[in-house]
Amino acid sequence: MASNKRSYGDIQQQIQQLQQEAEQLRAEEAAGVLEDIRAKVATYGFTERDVFGRKRATQNGKKPQAGVPGEAKYLNPKTGQTWSGRGRAPAWIVSAKNRDRFLIAK
Repeated sequence: MASNKRSYGDIQQQIQQLQQEAEQLRAEEAAGVLEDIRAKVATYGFTERDVFGRKRATQNGKKPQAGVPGEAKYLNPKTGQTWSGRGRAPAWIVSAKNRDRFLIAK
């Protein structure tokens, strides 16, 4: 009786072949999808904002990371506390009529 067992190496080889085939099929399908999208964008006059929504600001070509505090922009000279100028203003600067006096010199 002949054994139909496949080895680990056989499976790995099949995986590689299937991944290559999948990449090729994806590339072929993606070209058609992109062509269709471009045609619809041209037909309906969509803008980048229509398709992707609000564009986030970039700094030095990098997207801002969520939850990462910004660079300090303001300094409380009495306590040394800083504030990036984003989000809710701290109590020490909230009532300031001219925030320029708290700016950190660069």
